[in-house]
Amino acid sequence: MVRADGTATEGQGRPVTENSAREGGEPAGEVYDWYVRGRTLLEGGNPEAAAELLRHAFEREPESASVLEAFARALFDARRYGEAADRFTELVEASPDNDYARFGLGLSRMRLGDLTAAVEQLALATAMRPGRAEYQQALREARATVRAREDAGLTGPPDLRGGPPAGGLSS
Repeated sequence: MVRADGTATEGQGRPVTENSAREGGEPAGEVYDWYVRGRTLLEGGNPEAAAELLRHAFEREPESASVLEAFARALFDARRYGEAADRFTELVEASPDNDYARFGLGLSRMRLGDLTAAVEQLALATAMRPGRAEYQQALREARATVRAREDAGLTGPPDLRGGPPAGGLSS
C-alpha cells in the first residue's frame, strides 16, 4: 500500500525497506499485492515505480490480462513507449476486441512516430467504443498530424542531411 504521505508500506502498514524484498529481487507479497500496489503507485503519479512492481507481477502471471494492461499503462505513463507498444500488442493479440488495448497501442505508436499504425489502432478503438471522447480526440489528432505532414511534404522519413525542415519542429 501507499500512505497518504507517499510512503510505501507492507500489509500491516510497516514501511517497505530493503529487507521487505525477497531473495532474487522480488518485492514482498504476492502477485495480487504487487498488482494492487502497482495500480496505487500509478494512480498516485509514480509510473516508473509502478512499472517495476507490475513487471514482477507480469513475469509471474503473464496470462493475466488485468496485470498486463496495468503494466502496459505504467510503461506508457513512464514514457517507455516502445515497451508499452509491445505490451499493448500482446493485449490486442490475446483479445482483439479490447478497445482500451487498441487505444493504448495507438497512442504508443503515435508517440513512436508510427502514424499509420496509430491511426489504424485508434480508428478501431473508436469504432468499438464510439462514445469514448478520448478515443475520438486521439484519432482526430493522429489524422491531423498525418494531414499536416502530407501538406508539408513530409510523407517519407525526414532527410536530415541539410538540417531540420524550415520552421523547425515543435512539441
